[in-house]
Order: sequence, then C-alpha cells, then structure tokens
Amino acid sequence: MSRRTGARRRLGSIRLSLVLLALVPSVTLAAMWGVTTIQMFSEGLRLRDQTELSRSTGAMGTDATLALQRERSLSAAWLASPKGSRAALDAQRAETDKAVAKLVGQADAIEKAPSRISDRLYSVLGSVGSLEYYRDQVDDPTDITAQQALDQYSSIIDDQIHAFQELSQVDDGDLTSQAGPLVGLEHAAELVSREDAQLTLAWPTGHLDDTTWTQFTELVNTRRWLVKDQVVPQLTGSAKAQTERILASRDWQTLQSVEDQVLAARNAGAASDRIALPDAQKRWSGAMDTLSEQYAGLIQQQTTGLLQRSADKADALLLKAALLSAGGLLALLVCVGMSWRITRSLSRRLRGLRRAAVSLAQERLPDVVARLERGETVDPESATTELDYGHDELGQVARAFNTAQRTAVHTAVELADTRRGFQKIILGIARQSQNLVNLQLSKLDTLEREHTDPDILKGLYELDSTASQLRRYEENLVIVSGERPGRSWSEPVALMDILRSAVGEVAEYQRVEVLTEEEVYVAPPAVADVIHLLAELIDNATAYSPAPSPVTVRAGMVAKGLAVEVEDRGLGMSEEDYASFNEQLAVPPQFDVVALADDLRLGMFVIGRLAHRHGIAVTLRSSPYGGTTAIVLVPHEIVVREAPGGGVRDADAPEDEKAAANGRDAADAERSEAPRPAEASRGAEPAAGPAPEPRPLVAARTASAAPSAAAPAPREVVPRRDGLAPLPRRVPQTSLVEELREESAPAGDDGSLDDFTAEAAASSLAGFQRGTLRARDDDAEPPHDEEAAAVPRQAAAGPVPSTPPADR
Repeated sequence: MSRRTGARRRLGSIRLSLVLLALVPSVTLAAMWGVTTIQMFSEGLRLRDQTELSRSTGAMGTDATLALQRERSLSAAWLASPKGSRAALDAQRAETDKAVAKLVGQADAIEKAPSRISDRLYSVLGSVGSLEYYRDQVDDPTDITAQQALDQYSSIIDDQIHAFQELSQVDDGDLTSQAGPLVGLEHAAELVSREDAQLTLAWPTGHLDDTTWTQFTELVNTRRWLVKDQVVPQLTGSAKAQTERILASRDWQTLQSVEDQVLAARNAGAASDRIALPDAQKRWSGAMDTLSEQYAGLIQQQTTGLLQRSADKADALLLKAALLSAGGLLALLVCVGMSWRITRSLSRRLRGLRRAAVSLAQERLPDVVARLERGETVDPESATTELDYGHDELGQVARAFNTAQRTAVHTAVELADTRRGFQKIILGIARQSQNLVNLQLSKLDTLEREHTDPDILKGLYELDSTASQLRRYEENLVIVSGERPGRSWSEPVALMDILRSAVGEVAEYQRVEVLTEEEVYVAPPAVADVIHLLAELIDNATAYSPAPSPVTVRAGMVAKGLAVEVEDRGLGMSEEDYASFNEQLAVPPQFDVVALADDLRLGMFVIGRLAHRHGIAVTLRSSPYGGTTAIVLVPHEIVVREAPGGGVRDADAPEDEKAAANGRDAADAERSEAPRPAEASRGAEPAAGPAPEPRPLVAARTASAAPSAAAPAPREVVPRRDGLAPLPRRVPQTSLVEELREESAPAGDDGSLDDFTAEAAASSLAGFQRGTLRARDDDAEPPHDEEAAAVPRQAAAGPVPSTPPADR
C-alpha cells in the first residue's frame, strides 16, 4: 500500500477531506488575521503609551532640565559674588522645585515604562533627590568646591538628557529620526549653558586656570561640531528654519566672538595657570540671556510638536489597525463562508452520488435481478435513473455512473436472457430424454413380462434400475431449469412407499436399511419432490461411504412434522463444509452455469431447490459413526395422517402379508419375494401424469418358450380402491418347467384376480419350494439364481407384502 493510499484511508471519507480542505485554510486565515490584528493594535497602543510616557516624563524632564540650567547659572553667579542679591536664585529654585515635583509625580508611569527607560528615569529621580544637599553647598560651601557643585547640576541634567534620548527611541522610525536632532539641539543648549556657568564663575577674578580653560575649550569645540555636523543637517521644516535663524542672529555671533577671544587668551598670556579673560562679561551675559530664551522656546516647541505628531501617529496606527482588522475579518468571513458553501455543495452532491450508487447496488439492481428471476420483462432504459450533476468533474462522474448502471442493467438482462435460454435448452433436452427414458422403461417392462429366463430377467432388472436412476438425473435437469418433474399424483402416498421408491432410485439399494413404523402419508403435490429429495440424499450417502457399510434411513413424527434421517458411515466432512452446505440448503442459490461449472455436487443444489419449494428443512451434521447424517424435516402441511378413502390402504395387501407369513419362514420370504429395484422405485408412481406413454399394466409374464395347457392363464389386474394402479402380479409356476409344476389349480380358479386368495398363494409358493428342493436333489447341476427366478411382482400403491433389499 502506498503512502498516499494510507493517508486517504486514515482520513476516512471524502466528506472529511472536504471539511479539512475548508477548515485548514479558514483556521490559517483566522490565525493570520488574529496575529496581524494583535500586532497592529499592539504597535498602535505601544506607540500611544510611549507618547503618553514621553508627554508625562520627557516634556516634564525637559522643563526640569531648562530650570536646572537657569538655576545652575544663577548658582554660579552667586558663588562668584556671594554678597549680591539672592532673590533671582531663590525664585529660580522655586521654579525648579515645581518642575522636579511634576517629574517625581509620574512615578507610576515610570514604573510601567520599559526597563531601559525606567532605569534612566529612576536615575534622574535619584539625582534630583540629592539636589538639596548641593544647594546647601552652594549656599555655604564647606564640603565641596564651587566647581564640584556646578558639576553636580551638570550630572543631573545629563541624566535627564539621556532619559529624553531613550524616550525618543519609539517603534516608529520616522518619529525616532525626528527626535534625534531635537535631542542633539538640547545637548547643544546644555553645552552652551555649561560654558556660561564656567565663565560666570570666572568673571569676578578675570582669569581661568588651565584646567577650566581646557574644559571650556572642549565644550566649545563639541558644541560647534554638534551644531554644524549633527543638528542642522538633520533638522527639517520649521525647526531647521528657527535654528538657522538663531545661528545667524547677532547674539549668536556675539557669543561665538567671546568664545574665540577666550580660546585665544591662552596664547596671549604669559602664565599658563592664569589665563586672562577678555572684558566681555556684559556682551556675553546679554547674548546669553537672549539665546537661552530662544533655544528654550525652540526646544519646548519642537518637543511639543514631536509629541503631538507621535500621538497623531499612534491614533492613525490604531485607526489603520481597526480598519484593516475589520476588512480582514470581513474577508475572512467571506472566505470561510464561500469555503463552507463550496464544501457543503460538493459534500451534498457527493452524498447524492453515493446514495445513487448505493441505491443501484442495493435496491435497483437486486430488484431488476429479482424481476428477471420471476420471469418478468425488464426494460433497461426504464429501470435506470439518469443522474444530472452538471458539467464539471462530478457531472462527468455522474455521466460515467449512468453509463455504468445502464451497462450493469443491460448485462443483468442479457445474463437473465442467456440463463433462461440455457434453461430452456436444458429443459428441452431433459424432456426429450425423459420421453426416451420412459419409453425405455416401458420397453423393459414389456420384456420383463415376456421373458422367464432368470439370467435374462436379472439383466433386465439391472437395466431397469439403471433407467430409473437415469430418469432421476433427467429430473435433475428439469429442476435445474426451474420446472417441475413430469410425475404427479392425485392421492396421498404412504410413507413406506415413498421411502421404498426413493431407495429404488439408488444404484446400491442393497446397502440401504429402512426403519419406520409410521402410518402417515405425503400430500400428492409433494410426492415426486420428496421421493427425489430423499433419493438424492440416499445416493450421496451410498456414494460417500464404503461399500460394505450400511446406510440407514429412519422416519418418525416429531413436533414440527415428519423427520427422516439418512445416516451413512463414511468419512464425513469438516465443520466449515457442513456450515457451507447447510447455508446452501437453507437458501438455495439461483442457477448459474458459471457458478456450478466447478461444483460437481449438483444434487445439493437440487435438494435445496426441492426443499425450498415445499418448506422442507434439510440439515447436515456429523454422524456418531464418523459419517454424515442428513435430517429432513417435512412440515405438517404436506403430511397426511389418515389414509385416503377412510384410512384403508389396500384390502389385498394385508391378506398377502398373512399368506406369506403362514406359508414360509422369514428366510424363504426374503428369497422368494424380493422385488427388483426398478419396481421399488416405481412403487409410488402415479397412474396418470404429464409423462408420455405410461407403461402398460400386464397381469403376468408367461413362459413363451414352454407353453402348456396346464399353465395358468394370466389374470386381469384390478385397480386398487385408492385409485392407484398396482403393479402386475406374477402367476405361480409360470416360470417352471412342466415336470416341476404342482397339481393343477383348484377347480374353482377361473383366472379372476378376486378368486386368487392368500391361502392359494401360500400353497403355490410352498409347492414351488418343494419342487425346487426336489430338483436340486435329483440333479447335480448348480442351482439357478433363486432370487432372480422367483421374484414376485408387488402392487404399486398398496403396502408391499415382504421386505425388499432396501429394507434389509
């Protein structure tokens, strides 16, 4: 089995495959839609959260940064001139405290922020917490120097600038690129503010030491590089215009001029640790105040604008996510709906095609076959129903199925016609053969009456038995053809006659023992079939058992009818064979030449047909002797308990039996009255029936080779009172030579059958026996076959007066 075939078998059905075909893409699309929707909404919500965090912490941090820068400048001025006014410093500290308080108030928002942002903001909050200590050092420098106090302000501002830089790193690349120049601009403003703090601290002394000058130089160069190479090239729009306007202003030029003078002061001075400052404090302070306000406004304006753009971008992203999600959901529903609709349509059409196929296989074709078996005429076109499933692949399958079912029906009709024709041929041959066999039996009967030679009679009897078997085989052909055999009866027939007739149609009848004491009869319509059925079973028993072993036939009434058992002592069969044959006997199959071509046990088929015709149950089972026991259960419907005509079978039969019992012993009775098998088989034949030319009834066979006046004349056969014609009786001493005959018959014997009594028959038989024994004593010649020479003919319809070989 291939891997693909195994996969199809595991799926179970095409309907399940179609469901999976629609379900898998639907689930996949639903999963993709869900992931995409979640991702887009997550980006929008995350950008909104980042914007809110930047608005609450970044903007407030920017305000706090600007406030700390101004406080640092005023603190430097206070440290440079402690005796001056503190009003401006105290006011700025109050403003700084407000800005810092707003930043500290966002602790909950900081806690929800990403770790990289929250760490920076917590660092800012920690630095702001130490602001009071450094303010005290500014007011009363005891622990640290003034420069260290100013550096602490710078450290707090650096933390805030770095936190703002982290906040500007959002998921949107455009916003991040816009926030980069703004962070650079804020850093540049911080560098200018540091320059201002150093110069403010050094203006009262008028000089800078080498370390401070170096730091100032680094601040100037870094700020100039940052503004020229990083900030201005990346700015766009109004931010760039405002920045360029500030850089081109007179105040900015003044600021740069003072920076240049301070940078050039080292080369002009003699001592390297005391670098003189130019007299430019007023110009610096005026330009610085103006520029501080300008860049503070620029930074706040750009920060507000960036936050607004970020909020708008977040809202747009959420709106886009909502629209795309709704559109994706609609597309998903349409896709799922179409998939399920197509799947349902295909599944419904496939179910219809399947129902049509099942209906054809289980209903229409069996109905057509049953009608054909009943002999009805079937039109193949009307017996088939056309299937219309469109013009697609299923429609092509339906059209192919229409062709297949038409072909199947046509084939069934043709096979039925062929079978009927074959049965007609068999029936015609069988009928012709039956006519010939019946003619042969009639001729043999005539010859048997004409000849008296024991050897010739023995040969004729064997031919008669063979012809009776041949007649049964011809009837098999008639039964196979579905017709009934030609023999029929008008009156019920005794059970013993039925059994003897069945035994008489068997080749090895000598091995059969008949045991029954039932005085019942079989209804006329079933006589021929019951005889034939029993003959087939007995024939099978003798054929499949060794020659010396007996075959026992028992008959008796049971609760459900008449039971007849046929038991042999052969090898038997296996349980599987018993089950197979019992099934065939219970439900006989339709005759099929092909099916029966390899099965030589045609008798079982015939038995099943006959049993089914009359409701007879035939069962095979193993015998205690190792052979097979066939049990035939004849139902009550075809069993007659009372004899026809008032319950008297034959008035002559009991008298014959009494005479035979009084005139000889049992051994002589067997030898003298054993009938030939053909007579036993015809003992229950009807007087009239469809079989052509019934054999003539002759009173006796006369010895034509030795005519004598002393020989009794043949007597006319009188029909029995039950309407059945008895077999002709042999006249005593007709086959004996004149020297062995007894005295002439009594004077009162006029040849009439009514005057021939049982006593006369017994006397004749006793005289025949004495003469035979005397002849044996006188002559040394071997005796003739006594059984063949002294076989009396028995009446057909009455009970046989002696036991035939079949009953031994």
